[in-house]
Amino acid sequence: MSREEALLERFKADAISQRYFEVLGELIAKKSIFAQKIGLSEVAHYLKEVFEAAGADVVLDESYAVPFVLARFASSRPNAKTIIFYNHYDTVPADDDQPWTSDPFTLAVRDGFAYGRGVDDDKGHITARLSAVVRYLDQHGDLPVNIIFIMEGAEESASVDLDKYLAKYREILAGADLLVWEQGIRNDQGQLEFSGGNKGIVTFNLSVDSAAVDIHSSFGGVIESASWYLVQALTSLRSPWGEILVDGLADSALEPTERELALVETYAQRSPEGVTAVYGLTLPLLKADRRAFLKQLFFEPSINIQGLETGYQGQGVKTILPSKASAKMEVRLVPGLTPDGVLDTIKQHLSRSGFHQVVVEKTLGEMSYRSDMSAPAIQQLIDVARAYEPDGVAVLPTSPGTGPMHTVFEALGVPIAGFGLGHEKSRDHGGDENIRLSDYYSHIELIERVIASYE
Repeated sequence: MSREEALLERFKADAISQRYFEVLGELIAKKSIFAQKIGLSEVAHYLKEVFEAAGADVVLDESYAVPFVLARFASSRPNAKTIIFYNHYDTVPADDDQPWTSDPFTLAVRDGFAYGRGVDDDKGHITARLSAVVRYLDQHGDLPVNIIFIMEGAEESASVDLDKYLAKYREILAGADLLVWEQGIRNDQGQLEFSGGNKGIVTFNLSVDSAAVDIHSSFGGVIESASWYLVQALTSLRSPWGEILVDGLADSALEPTERELALVETYAQRSPEGVTAVYGLTLPLLKADRRAFLKQLFFEPSINIQGLETGYQGQGVKTILPSKASAKMEVRLVPGLTPDGVLDTIKQHLSRSGFHQVVVEKTLGEMSYRSDMSAPAIQQLIDVARAYEPDGVAVLPTSPGTGPMHTVFEALGVPIAGFGLGHEKSRDHGGDENIRLSDYYSHIELIERVIASYE
């Protein structure tokens, strides 16, 4: 029997894990989307009920824009250390622009995989980690370490007001031994990835309003359209090979240390060829050399167009010069860069380049965070994982993704490490978001071993 088959057999026989897998189905069915202001309070209250039924002391705080859930499982040991699990219960939308094989808000199991919006990012991690805690309590009656779950509802929108909640509960949370981040993946070599940081981000809208109404396109040789004007402004921001052309934008970016570079060189399994295969790329890569590819992906900023809107998109032809054009933009940040500082630099660039009619509107921003993974609590965690994982682990100082690690670390000063139950093709934020059931259950078993390491 393979390891995957053995994990699936243990999962099927585990009544506690099966019970919370049903809870996961309920969580996925309950839409909780900050961007659309859907279901956040309902899911927060449901989590309160679930954690209280599991024996946790739960606080549900609705002081700010989105409810915050704090659930505590206390050890009877007077000098017990504390582990914090950071998770979020909001998801991105699952709209018609993404193909799904089945309803995204119904947990579906097919061929050893589970599908649904939030199954990996991030509701599956909540139920898997809760399963591990309840399993340990069921077997031992007490915990060797205090365990606190903090669950926010705006992670997919720059963690609105998370800093306020962390400040409010700092006395409870500060001084913990370790904070386990929301999620992570198993790479294509079967290694469980551990990461100690993430990139920051600033997102913003660029818009142009060039006339009172759309204009007949016969004037195209003598009148500038909003669409051409915006395209030219966008082209001024980035070269065809991906280089940021905004003077001064990256001047204060912190270069990675030799240890951080070495960790990525040693453990990062992402490659130009792998990305091409996963996404079916038809355009050439901006960085084809592996070393340059990894340095850009993990340690350098990038400027990206999320979406463009201008002109007529209906059936047939409509010969016009659009009077309005807009673009949704982002810059992925690295340590040393601030959202507002980067945005100010872009505004100055557009003005200096003659694009005075481009309106810049900030939509959200998060700072970046990076760790060399040398804290004793993180080393203990990795040692536990190495003893459990037959294919080993991969240790990375940061991830290419974005999240509020900087916010959490600045507030609490607790060592942070991220790992989880996803894989390279989990399709977070995309259609058919999925996890392997064997990875789900191995996460439960590993979390239980992490708890036991504090005995």
